[in-house]
Amino acid sequence: QVQLVESGGGLVQAGGSLRLSCAASGRTFSTYAMGWSREAPGKEREFVAAISWSGSVTDYVDSVKGRFTISRDNAKNTVYLQMNSLKPEDTAVYYCNAGPTIATMGTSGSWGQGTQVTVSS
Repeated sequence: QVQLVESGGGLVQAGGSLRLSCAASGRTFSTYAMGWSREAPGKEREFVAAISWSGSVTDYVDSVKGRFTISRDNAKNTVYLQMNSLKPEDTAVYYCNAGPTIATMGTSGSWGQGTQVTVSS
């Protein structure tokens, strides 16, 4: 099982940018699909983005398309989420997720502890 540690969260004004990182332990990182989900106060956890093991396939929830970009560096065992044009409704705890395929992202697999993103208006 892979261990995941997120970083890069913080407080930013609306319209600003943040880049989240997720460092994974283990020698099998390159075999996992990776993803990001988020959980806002009073709401259920929501899938945000996913990337295949090779990085050739990505998927996003409609609300972040064109603003967020997921990427990975298998040599560094790290997945990133570049978030631009942030909105107050993006405020949430963001969780990194690892699993066998993109289809499993947001629903199962290994999870990190989360990193808080707060967007002020």
